[in-house]
Amino acid sequence: MSLVLGIDTATDVRVGLARDGVVVARGVVEDRRAHAEQLLPLVRAALADAGHTVADLTAIAVGVGPGPFTGLRVGVAAARTLAEALGLGVRGACSLDVVALDWAGRPDAPAGEFAVVADARRKEVYWARYAADGSRVAGPFVTAPAEVPELPLCGPGAALTGREAAGPDALDAGLLAASTDRLPDAGLVPLYLRRPDAEVPTARKSTLLQPRLAMMGNR
Repeated sequence: MSLVLGIDTATDVRVGLARDGVVVARGVVEDRRAHAEQLLPLVRAALADAGHTVADLTAIAVGVGPGPFTGLRVGVAAARTLAEALGLGVRGACSLDVVALDWAGRPDAPAGEFAVVADARRKEVYWARYAADGSRVAGPFVTAPAEVPELPLCGPGAALTGREAAGPDALDAGLLAASTDRLPDAGLVPLYLRRPDAEVPTARKSTLLQPRLAMMGNR
């Protein structure tokens, strides 16, 4: 028996379980600010719903974005830590690829190319271009919504373009778990596509150092 855990934190918090390639559990917390607090409890809940424990897992799949710095870091770090602790393999997938594969397998799938769009905040979107079979042909990119090409659109950020959207509007973590062999291996480096908002300073500022030196000289 194979039991694969799928984790994605590119937008909100999503987990899924697939047993022998069939989805057996899904869990979602629609909160973009509580990835660290909600992820592991959601994993435990999904396992319990499927009648399993973490010891039953045989592999882990994780979405590596694109997405915001904090959310992606939590998901990828959790997947790597669980895999190491359990001695399992872990595989990364572009989160937009999962949505594309989902739409390509539906009856309403476009006959030609389409785009998957996600919210990048700051009045921007992440997007990638796909062939009718769900294979990625360009991207991912981060741009203004107006720069997304005139194609059929789906994904959690498609509405931000102001154009009509169809197909899945969220990532299915169950599909991520069930389709690891159908998704391109994206590695385990998160796809931030831009620098994080908060960064560690590369050099010390002298504004605090100068008063301290002056005080030392007066002693």
